[in-house]
Amino acid sequence: MIDPQDIRDQARSLLESGEVRLVLGYRDSTAGPMAAPAFVSRPEDADDLTWDPTCVHNLALYLVDECKKQAAAGEGGDRRPVALVAKGCDSRGIVVLLQEKYFSRDDVRILGVSCERTGVIDQRKLAQRLDGRTADATAFTGADIFRITTDDGDIEIPAREILADRCLECRAPSPAVNDILFGEAVERTYDESFHALEAAERAFGDAPWTFWRHQFDRCLRCYACRSVCPMCYCEECVVDSIVFNVSPDTSAEEKANRIKWIERSAVTSENAGYHLVRALHLAGRCIDCGECERVCPVNIPLRLLNSKLEKEAYEAFGYRPGTDADLPSLVASFRDDDPNDFIR
Repeated sequence: MIDPQDIRDQARSLLESGEVRLVLGYRDSTAGPMAAPAFVSRPEDADDLTWDPTCVHNLALYLVDECKKQAAAGEGGDRRPVALVAKGCDSRGIVVLLQEKYFSRDDVRILGVSCERTGVIDQRKLAQRLDGRTADATAFTGADIFRITTDDGDIEIPAREILADRCLECRAPSPAVNDILFGEAVERTYDESFHALEAAERAFGDAPWTFWRHQFDRCLRCYACRSVCPMCYCEECVVDSIVFNVSPDTSAEEKANRIKWIERSAVTSENAGYHLVRALHLAGRCIDCGECERVCPVNIPLRLLNSKLEKEAYEAFGYRPGTDADLPSLVASFRDDDPNDFIR
C-alpha cells in the first residue's frame, strides 16, 4: 500500500531543489468525499498532498493547461519542468501527448502511483450505496473491500460495487512511464477488456440507434466532456470558432464562406454530430480514463462510444493507445503484418 507521506516527501524535495516549478497532485476536498486536484509550488505546501481511492481526476489535463500557459509566457516564462502524480490511466494520457509531440519528456517529471489491487471510486456509485449518509474517509483494506467512514460509523463495501467502470476493466493499473514509482506494479483486472461495451452491444441487439438517439437527445451541449479530456487540446474545435470572431464589421460574405460543420444548438441531430465527431477524433488516442463520462451532468455513457473505437483499433491493428511513447500513433503507424481483416 502507498504511504501518502512518501509522495509528500518526494514533492517537497523536487520543489526545494528547484528541479521543478510545480507539482500537480491531489488534496483533500472541502466540497465532498472525493479528492481535488492540487497545484503545489511551495515546498511547505507539499504536506497538503494525499493519495487514496478518491483521487479520480486525470491530471494530464492540467499538464496540458500548464504547457499552454508556458507557451503564452514566451521566452521570459519559467521553463522548468512540471511534476505530476500519475495513475496508470494518467500516464497513458502523457504517453499519447508525448507521441503527438505536445511536449517533450524533459518537460515533465512523472511521480507514478500504482493503483495496485484497487482503483478509484465512482462517486455516483458510492452515493447510491451510502443512501444519504456522508462519507468522511475512504480506505482500501487489501481484501477487495473498501472501508468507508461515515457519520454513522464505518461500513465495508465490496470494491466491485463502487469502483469506477474503467477500473473494473483496467489493463494497466501501474503507470506505463514514470520517473519514480510508488506502490507495487501488479496486474489486476476484475473484468475483461471491453466487458461493458460487449454487454451493451448485446443489449442493443439490432437497434443501437434507438439507444443512442435517446442519449444524444438528453445532451445539454455543456462541453464538459471536451473540457475535461486531456486529448482535446485543439486551439479551435470543430464545434465552435475561436479565431473567427463575428463583429459588427463582419460582412455577410465572410460569414457565408465560413464553414460551420456542427451547429451549437442542443438538438438530437447536432448532438449526435458533435459526439460522433469527437469520438472519431479520439480514435486511437482515447486512454480510457473515463473522465468524459464522470463529468457528464446527465450521465450519458460516453465511455461506450470511445471503447467501441478503441476495440476496433485493437482488433484491426492490434493497437492500444498510451503504451509506448517511442511508438508512432495509430494513424501514423504501419506494419507489414497488419491483419487487414477489415478490408473487403
